[in-house]
Order: sequence, then C-alpha cells, then structure tokens
Amino acid sequence: MKRRLRALAAGAAFAAAGAVGTTSAAADALVAGVEASFPPWAYVEDGEYKGIAIDAMRAIAEDQGMEVEFKDLPWPSLIPALAKGRIDLLVTGLNITQERNEVLDFSIPWWENDDEVLVAEDSDLNVVTALCCGATVGAQGGATQFQWLEDNLAANDDVGITLRSYEDYVTAVEDMGAGRLDAVVTSTDTAEDFIAKDRPVKIVGTIQQNQPQALAVEKGDPNEILGKLNAGIMNIYESGQWAEIVKEYSPQSTIRSIPTTMPDYVDAYEEPIPGYSD
Repeated sequence: MKRRLRALAAGAAFAAAGAVGTTSAAADALVAGVEASFPPWAYVEDGEYKGIAIDAMRAIAEDQGMEVEFKDLPWPSLIPALAKGRIDLLVTGLNITQERNEVLDFSIPWWENDDEVLVAEDSDLNVVTALCCGATVGAQGGATQFQWLEDNLAANDDVGITLRSYEDYVTAVEDMGAGRLDAVVTSTDTAEDFIAKDRPVKIVGTIQQNQPQALAVEKGDPNEILGKLNAGIMNIYESGQWAEIVKEYSPQSTIRSIPTTMPDYVDAYEEPIPGYSD
C-alpha cells in the first residue's frame, strides 16, 4: 500500500521517542498532531511526550511498521490542520461527533467518556449551583464540553451562566483555583487525572454523554493509513498492551472493550471496515 509521504522542515516536528523539539522529523514519518496539555492522553514531562494516546500511537506504529513524529498544536488548530492535510493524523482524546465526521475520518473507537463538573476542593457548590444562577463556567474552546455548555446552558437566559473559553484545561483549572471560575466541565478521565495529581478540585456531578473517542485522519484517508491504525489498535488491545498503557497513566480507569460504540453516522465504519472487518 503506497501513500504520499510528506517531508517536514527541520525543527518543525518532534521526535516520537525523544525530547520535544530537539530532533527533526524523518522524511518518511507520519506527522501526528497532538495537544500536549491534555493529561492523561497527551502532555509533556521533562521535555518528552507522554500519555495514553502518545504511547498507544507509538505501539501502533511499531506494530504496523510505520514511523510517526508528534507535532504539538493548540487544540483549536488541530482539526483544521488535519482537514487541510497539514498533518497526517490526529492523536489525542478526540470525541467523535457528526460535525467532525464531515471533515475527518475516524479509526475504530477505543474509548468512551462522560463529562464531569469540577469545582474547587473547598467550594460549597453542587452540580446544580455550579451550572446556574450567575456561575462562571470554563471549558476548552472547540471541545465538545464547551459546545454542550454553549448550546444547553449559556444560550438559555433562565440558566444564567457566563461561559469562558480556554486553550487548555490546565489553564482553566488554574483560573478556577484563582477564583476566576466557579466550575470547569471536562471529560471524566481528565477530571480524574487532576484529582489523582492532587489538584485542589473535586467532582460534584456527571453529565452522561457516552462519547466515543478515536484517532482521526484526513477525510477520504488520502495516505491510506486508516486500515493500519485499526489493525494496530486491535492488536495492542488483544495483546494486553493497551490495558498496560491505560493503567500506567490512568490507574483508576476501567478498560473498555474495543471497539466501543460505533456511531451510525460515521461513514468510515461502513462494512468492510479497513483493518478491522478484514
């Protein structure tokens, strides 16, 4: 299977196994866009990329004989960069939605998530008062949590919240600690990661979403890598490597069966599914 390989300018990409920003990309490497401030899925520690999605992508690449380089981009620019072919795939905790399906193709889903309402550890707010009646609520701009809050709460004058957009959830939680936010709404695994790392926050409620998450490629899969991603996902899952990666970064998480729920509207899931059905 041939694909068009994209050379990268030296210094513009990051080594998959090395220090961030210190190694130029190999000419035959796939460029994987990440948001490196989204624990436990992708983040930087001691100059290296770490996280569930990072280690899983490295394992998939090794399993399928691919080379991959990670490129850190702000969340709002990741999907447009992939849709325009500036990166080859998107590797992070990406929720599958109908809107995103218009411009991206998804791998088989490897995770499902709900959303959690976080408040400061010493806050008296509950799940109702944190999301109404003059509360200021933060979420990541462009994320499904922000969209849900905007559509269901901020647009309703009777609810009365002020919604603030953040580039990443780390900054949002820091702002809440400084008293500039009453609550932050984020995914379950990210909320649990903040608590596991002793951030002074607590969960006061869950918004049931059952959002499937997956890797993504450019619409139409011009590089013909979707089948390899699907096959690699299944191989690391069936070998137990996926469970080891998840437990390393999120020991409190339950390992879900892969694939998780496949939404009917995702055309890349039509039979036969590359790398999965065959």
